[in-house]
Amino acid sequence: MSKRKMQTIVIAFIAIAVFTTTAARAGAANTPQASQAHIIREVRHELATLPYYGVYDWLQFEVTPDNTVILRGQVVRPTTKSDAEARVKEIDGVSKVINNIEVLPLSPNDDRLRMALYRAIYNWNSPLFRYATQTLPPIHIIVKNGRAVLKGVVDSKGDAQLAYIRARGVPGLFDVKNEVIIESERPR
Repeated sequence: MSKRKMQTIVIAFIAIAVFTTTAARAGAANTPQASQAHIIREVRHELATLPYYGVYDWLQFEVTPDNTVILRGQVVRPTTKSDAEARVKEIDGVSKVINNIEVLPLSPNDDRLRMALYRAIYNWNSPLFRYATQTLPPIHIIVKNGRAVLKGVVDSKGDAQLAYIRARGVPGLFDVKNEVIIESERPR
């Protein structure tokens, strides 16, 4: 066999090997699990980087097997709800968005309670102050009609309990629910 034919055969085998490997990777990336994992990462990123998403809002989502994203939670601004839906719709692979985000009613009393709860939980002399220094504090304060719900993730059960105790001390609240979970107990 001539040297030229041998080179052609070797190049053909290399091309086939590269093409097969690339095709296999592309096929693996398009599996439903890989696609859903990508969508979950992207939705989480988009929701966390919403311009007005803050400590008084709570957003969560679910991705169904047909790549429909269901948005849930409570927000204080209607624009946060619409922005969340618009951003999630733009993610590659999302087939549909169901927006079940609740816009909390306007209430000066609820606004006063939100600020009082924030001060009680994240006060500079509180052991929880270290959470307040994060870009988005992990304990979210949801207030609706004088009732508060604490949501988020903290390092220890003691921190979750302390946030609840401090919130219970805020005058004017009808009820406080503690839905703060511990980092080590968080589902992955």
